[in-house]
Amino acid sequence: MRDNLLPQLEAWHEEDEFEEIVNAIMEIPVEDRDYVLISHLGRALNNLERYEEAVEQFLSIEEEGKDDPLWNYRIGFAYYYLDQYEEALRAFEAADQLEPGDEDTLEFLDLTRSKAPQKAVEVSSAEVDTVVDFDFTDFWDDSEHALEQYVIDDPPTDELIVSLEEELVFRLPTFYIHMMKLHNGGVPRSRCFPIGESVSGAKEHIRIAGILGIGREKRHSLCGESGSRFRIEHGGYPEIGVVICDCPSESEVVMLDYRESGNDGEPEVVHVDKENNYKITRLAPNFEAFIRGLAKE
Repeated sequence: MRDNLLPQLEAWHEEDEFEEIVNAIMEIPVEDRDYVLISHLGRALNNLERYEEAVEQFLSIEEEGKDDPLWNYRIGFAYYYLDQYEEALRAFEAADQLEPGDEDTLEFLDLTRSKAPQKAVEVSSAEVDTVVDFDFTDFWDDSEHALEQYVIDDPPTDELIVSLEEELVFRLPTFYIHMMKLHNGGVPRSRCFPIGESVSGAKEHIRIAGILGIGREKRHSLCGESGSRFRIEHGGYPEIGVVICDCPSESEVVMLDYRESGNDGEPEVVHVDKENNYKITRLAPNFEAFIRGLAKE
């Protein structure tokens, strides 16, 4: 019976007949339901937005499921829509560790991280590099041009950050803020971000000229003379977020894209090419991944 039921469950799932799945499995005695059947039941309950029941079913097979990326993703999905973001985050992080790179998992990871409560900790500039787990030694190229156009002498205060976020109408990524508290704006030594193998004239990477700091006084700072709002309003760039990096060409920028995450979420990083009809190319799921992906040409 079970062998005949599984193809039917999949067929019902493809046809969005989720009630049929629930009814069929619930008719089976509890002691006869195995891991696969309960997984089908939990998935169907998720699709019916019966998330509390779904969590109950998934927890009943937790011992078997904890090493299964799909189990972690599905229970994370239920926790997310129950607004239990800490539990959802743990589940999605486990799913990502078990099966790195899954697009659905990465999408919900970003969404959940933007909503999960952050532990309030005071971080001194000397401790920031430990917190963000990134070695910034020899990261910056403090040339005369960089110091004049990009680098702001003082790290941003919390008051300044709040002020700029209100002006930009977007919450800045935590990793970016930590970076700027160590070195506020500048030109990195590694300025190329790979975008895949070349095809018929396409670039293999995009190149940045500098990273805008948190401030107003430097020309190339977030709210400076050539900052984010200026580039968007005078360059016609799409109103999707914040210009975070200049490119050598005046017709290109790198932006934080908040379309999926919302203004308070963790934005993706994209490249916008004005000369190519403002083509948007996704670079990284978040700013930290973008920084870690920078390479020398």
